[in-house]
Amino acid sequence: MSRPRKTAIIEYRSYFLTPEFPVLLLSGKHWRISDIPSGRLHFHNYPEIGICHTDSGTLEVNGIPYHFKAGDVTFLPKNIPHTTYSDKGTASRWSYMYFDLQAMFEGLLPQSLSLYKFSGQYEEHFYPIFSSEEFPEIFQLATGVVAELEHKNAGYQVSARCLLTSLCITIWRAMSEIRLSGKVNADSAPDNYLVIAPVLNYIEKNYSEDISTEELADLIHLSPTHFRRIFLQIMGTNPLEYLNQIRIFKACDLMRSTEDSILSISENVGFKSVATFNRRFSSLMQMSPRTYKSHMLLSEQRNEKQTILEFTGWMQPE
Repeated sequence: MSRPRKTAIIEYRSYFLTPEFPVLLLSGKHWRISDIPSGRLHFHNYPEIGICHTDSGTLEVNGIPYHFKAGDVTFLPKNIPHTTYSDKGTASRWSYMYFDLQAMFEGLLPQSLSLYKFSGQYEEHFYPIFSSEEFPEIFQLATGVVAELEHKNAGYQVSARCLLTSLCITIWRAMSEIRLSGKVNADSAPDNYLVIAPVLNYIEKNYSEDISTEELADLIHLSPTHFRRIFLQIMGTNPLEYLNQIRIFKACDLMRSTEDSILSISENVGFKSVATFNRRFSSLMQMSPRTYKSHMLLSEQRNEKQTILEFTGWMQPE
């Protein structure tokens, strides 16, 4: 009898970016990655650009290991499961940036290069690691953005946004060249990770609507039974439970950014019953929506920029 395949545990990490400046930097001396491989993968609701400052290790993407070293820049589109760990006996130091691609490029791209086509290049044919030796411009632009975000000198937001725009275009060009060279082939990714990518994107865009398992299965041309099995195997949860998790994270964003009532927010994210919303919110966040909203209000009054991340530990390295 064949050994049963180990079920992956994948964690969704939802970041809140302000409309005024849709960029988040995670950096500092404490941002070191352990040499112990994590027992779970994770993915983000925004693209991630990382800079490895010291040491070396492994970045696993879609089940494929890639070796990184100091001076490398990593790029991951949203909704791509991955994990990072350092070589034995080391703890590599990193800076990570997350950004809203649509907000970044809105009004900048010509009609011949729509946002869908631009972002599609990232999502379908991405390459995760760019060395400073082979791609010095990518490294220089990435470190320039981090420096602006860390020092926050006069006009830093405009400068960081311009540098990040140039960085994204430079990465996009590099990936186009790599794809044409045959160095990367998205179809070779194992374990069906890319198979469900259209489903994750669909849920993110339509989470407030009524969505059935059958509808999601039809998106990738699978039977509902086969789809549920693959989704559970990859994500560690069933499709509808994942949908409800996304709704809760979106509700947290709304509590952070609006003064809407809990009832209004629960309806806006797709819950038909506020009682169901309260129950699922408390189960996931370990506090009631009212308590969470009170924390947010108190943080605002103290001029603290507290978000969902502080409650779940996502602002700290593993």
